[in-house]
Amino acid sequence: MTVTSAGVASSPAVDASLDWVATLATPGSTRDLAIRELHVLLLRAARAQVTTMGAQASLGDRRADDIVNQAADDALVAILGKLATFEGRSRFTTWAYKFAVLNAAVEVRRALWERRPAPLDDVDLVAAAPTPGHYVEASELAAAIRSAVQDALSPHQRRVLIALVVEEVPIDILADRLGTSRNALYKNLHDARVRLRAELVARGFLDPPRPREASA
Repeated sequence: MTVTSAGVASSPAVDASLDWVATLATPGSTRDLAIRELHVLLLRAARAQVTTMGAQASLGDRRADDIVNQAADDALVAILGKLATFEGRSRFTTWAYKFAVLNAAVEVRRALWERRPAPLDDVDLVAAAPTPGHYVEASELAAAIRSAVQDALSPHQRRVLIALVVEEVPIDILADRLGTSRNALYKNLHDARVRLRAELVARGFLDPPRPREASA
């Protein structure tokens, strides 16, 4: 048995980069050591993401540390529950690293939005002046989208679409502030996208969906 640079004892099987999945799926002392080593990796990944997003400056060191630990803990639970889905297309540690990065990013965004109001009022989508040459077509499409958002969507659908898609408000935060559920917001967002697509098709900016071919 050796010791990692982080000071965590690890099994020879893990040190040799053998089958992480088999090690983590088999109860015993080797699995316990592997879990400890994996948690150190996840902490490092989460801290790197939190640092990249500048969370310490915005949230303070203590809150940032809480996010790092929570993200690593949640990532570890998710990984242990999804071992059977690992397909070996990348190194196991690379696959595991992504869980911590994603969890940390979500938690940082949630924490930042808790400190500021979500844009719940209608947003005036002012059309930008069209640019010449080959930018005209893109400008026309952008103007059509802005117009469709105003004309085809209800005020609530506009509110949800802009908050979730444009402002990237975490859905949990938006659900809490609107007094609704995540599922209801997903439904609102889906309906808004369907209406927008239909409106853009009607205006000639998108092709109508092709009918599904009848199965033989």
